[in-house]
Amino acid sequence: MNLRRIQRVVLLKIYMKLQLGSGTDIKAGWVNHDVATLPGIDVVHDISVFPWPWADGSVTEIYMKDVLEHLSEPVRVLEEIHRITKPGASIFIAVPYWNSWEAITDPTHKSFFNEYTLEFFDPSFKRCQRRPYYSHARFKILQTNYVIKPFGPVLDIPIIGKHRTIKNKAFSFFLRFLASYFNNIIIGLDIYLERI
Repeated sequence: MNLRRIQRVVLLKIYMKLQLGSGTDIKAGWVNHDVATLPGIDVVHDISVFPWPWADGSVTEIYMKDVLEHLSEPVRVLEEIHRITKPGASIFIAVPYWNSWEAITDPTHKSFFNEYTLEFFDPSFKRCQRRPYYSHARFKILQTNYVIKPFGPVLDIPIIGKHRTIKNKAFSFFLRFLASYFNNIIIGLDIYLERI
């Protein structure tokens, strides 16, 4: 085995892409994690138990969809994400919106989120500047997209009944305004972070 191949094998063992809470959505080329032993799961671990089984700075990318709301200590979870990721790592977190049917329907949901929650971890926002003692974990919020499902869950209209991710800033402002007064306007958030 030549030196270049050995270096490549070592890098593959050290740096990884990690999907937390994979369930049955197995990603090729990623380390797939879940609390349950399911086909395609590489690591079985309860991520409410700390520390997690990954080394400091060993992860370059994290994908975490519909997981964070099931955990009772989101600050500690974000601190573990910070610990296991290397600087510049990309993190995707999807959560249900705090006043939506998606957030309150599932009896296993323990935490609730809005578009301002993760500002406590980004030093460019006043929430983090005013309360830096909440956590030592720091991330840059790259983008927050709103997820909507028009007329859901009451009406399932095939043409418009699918989830839509809204990236347009003007329309997002309008949705945020409506959602502050009415439930079920926004059903979820797609949040893109970079580890600082």
